[in-house]
Amino acid sequence: MKKQVANFTSCLQPMPDLLVSCRGTNGENNALAVAYAGNCSFDPPMVMVGIVPSRYSYPMVKETGVFVVNLVPQALKEQYGYLGSHSGRDENKLEKLGLKIGDGEKVNAPLLLDCPVNIECSVVDSIKTGSHEMFIGKIECVHANEELLDADGNIDYSKIDLLKFR
Repeated sequence: MKKQVANFTSCLQPMPDLLVSCRGTNGENNALAVAYAGNCSFDPPMVMVGIVPSRYSYPMVKETGVFVVNLVPQALKEQYGYLGSHSGRDENKLEKLGLKIGDGEKVNAPLLLDCPVNIECSVVDSIKTGSHEMFIGKIECVHANEELLDADGNIDYSKIDLLKFR
């Protein structure tokens, strides 16, 4: 097969469609769509999320050192698009969209209850990678809709119709 040089940007697929929720030191809740994310450690369990420093949520995560990764179902495709294209500087996006939120059990950040899986994280490190700062979060607690769990508490991802925006 003949090969040709391809576009370098976002060449590693699939990328998860995630919403990262956070809470500012003033108690304000926000969420943003995140395209660059993934697992980065098995022991201890950690994930990383990339946030552009100009984003409204960036200083919230930077100052508080916590965030929640929310897996997005297909049913929230419009909300995901809205959260990814509008800024919390201009409005309370979560309130406008009517998304249900709850408090984290281990970290001071909101869970997006309309999402089937919520992963509470505390920042243990970060690295600037160019356009994004990758926040490395130690997983403190994972919440999942009970119908998604097997007898051992493992999430059956085949039962979730996750958003595949790209």
